[in-house]
Amino acid sequence: MLKVSQVTFAYHNKNTLQNIHFSVEKGAHTCIIGESGCGKSTLLKAIFGLLDLDEGSIYWNDEQVLGPAFNLVPGHDKMKYLAQEDHLMPYTSVAENIQKHLSRQQADFSAQRTEELLEVIDMLPFAESKVKNLSGGQKQRVALAQVLAKEPELLLLDEPFNFIDNFRKNKLRRNLFNYLKKQEITCIFATHDSTDMLGFADQALVMKEGKLMANDTSEQLFNFPPNKYVASLFKEVNELELELFEASAEGKVLIYPTEIKLSENGNLTAKVIKSYFNGTNYFVEAEANNGQKIYFNSTEFLEASATIQLHVDETLLQQRKVKD
Repeated sequence: MLKVSQVTFAYHNKNTLQNIHFSVEKGAHTCIIGESGCGKSTLLKAIFGLLDLDEGSIYWNDEQVLGPAFNLVPGHDKMKYLAQEDHLMPYTSVAENIQKHLSRQQADFSAQRTEELLEVIDMLPFAESKVKNLSGGQKQRVALAQVLAKEPELLLLDEPFNFIDNFRKNKLRRNLFNYLKKQEITCIFATHDSTDMLGFADQALVMKEGKLMANDTSEQLFNFPPNKYVASLFKEVNELELELFEASAEGKVLIYPTEIKLSENGNLTAKVIKSYFNGTNYFVEAEANNGQKIYFNSTEFLEASATIQLHVDETLLQQRKVKD
């Protein structure tokens, strides 16, 4: 449905997108993830048609997406793009902000669609509230309902959950992506939070410094990260010397803290530096014999300076070797 081919774009002679290439199937949800400044937002703008590319092409079905140099009003009419900043009417109600994007000639349908979208964004009780009285996260949810109002074929979201409280975020994510799947709306969303990606993305694109570093399912990237940068987007990760586990082995291995276990007969010896309580267990910082820091989880508090034995599964040591 969407094909991005060898796209390059530069701001002020500084490459922001470099040779980006990928495709997205109809109805699929694709996540673009990476650290701040990696080019996520710029890529979304390019896909929507807000930029004139230096090289490459973008096709929506069989139609080329062209930028401002070719369109008086930039932006593809089959797509909706929600930037991090919203464009709401502050002195009207939440419901009115949604209804302005629906037909005035179909009052019953407009009212029904507005109520449906208010349920998706979990804001039915705020239907008559003035937008100017809402929090930043609430305004972001109203802006999301606006772009959903006319059911675009492709929805582009830039950090859609950035200002939303955690206790609201989880429900909103479920509501939104379930709704999009039901309506068969293709979605590409940019985020720096792996939680947005893990349960809701069919495809994950990892970006760094304007380049596409990985393109796979989120499950595959989590279980078999190609490098430390990709692994660190999910959670804290250990990059350990293999010689700590086997004297004959060389190179490095990527291991998440949850995959290191306390054991009386471990394959790694370490000394505890500090234990941090995190609500369900302890996050422990330790040091190996060669001075390398190790991070792992423990169900019990471990005293500083205690010598401990840790175990990492041999299969993981083979699967998670860092490639040259």
